[in-house]
Formats: sequence, structure tokens, C-alpha cells
Amino acid sequence: MYAIGGSGNPTINSQGNRYAAPMNPFAKEVTKRVETAESKWKNWNWRSEGDLLVNGAYFTPSGAGASASYARASSLGAKSSSMVRAMTLNAGSLPCRRGRQC
Repeated sequence: MYAIGGSGNPTINSQGNRYAAPMNPFAKEVTKRVETAESKWKNWNWRSEGDLLVNGAYFTPSGAGASASYARASSLGAKSSSMVRAMTLNAGSLPCRRGRQC
């Protein structure tokens, strides 16, 4: 089990996310390099910034730091992962009914 996976030299920038691992001790890794040798994936740019890793979840970073072009394109800073619960507390579908104001 994993939350983020890749096999074709992807760039992953995880910021302010909350990853909660299940109780299964073999399902704690957030990242998964699919059928790729470490000699190749160690150069892929996968980074975690401000993520909250719960119940033993872990993120395996790789590659260089954020490129200058990525840094320039990121106009918004990530919120702290400790805010995820509060920001999503009321998330979900609206209880709308046909013929009634939603």
C-alpha cells in the first residue's frame, strides 16, 4: 500500500498533506517507486515539505532540492499539515434536493 507512486521519472512535491498509515506494518510507506532500481529513482525529485506523517507513515525523498523554476512557480505557500482536519471538517457533498434551494 502506498499513497504516491511513479515509474517514469516523475517529480513529486508534497506540501502540507496528512498521511495516516494503517495498522498493517507493511503498509506504512507513503511513496513507491514502481519496478525501478534505486540507482535510477534516487535522482527523481520527490520531496515532502510540512507533511504530517501519522501512525508510522514515512515519505522517502529523493533527488535534488526544488528547482528554481518550481520555486518561482509556487506563489502560494503550503499551509501547515496540522490544519488539514480543521480545513476539511465540513468538506463533502451538499444535501441538495431537486426543487429546493441548495
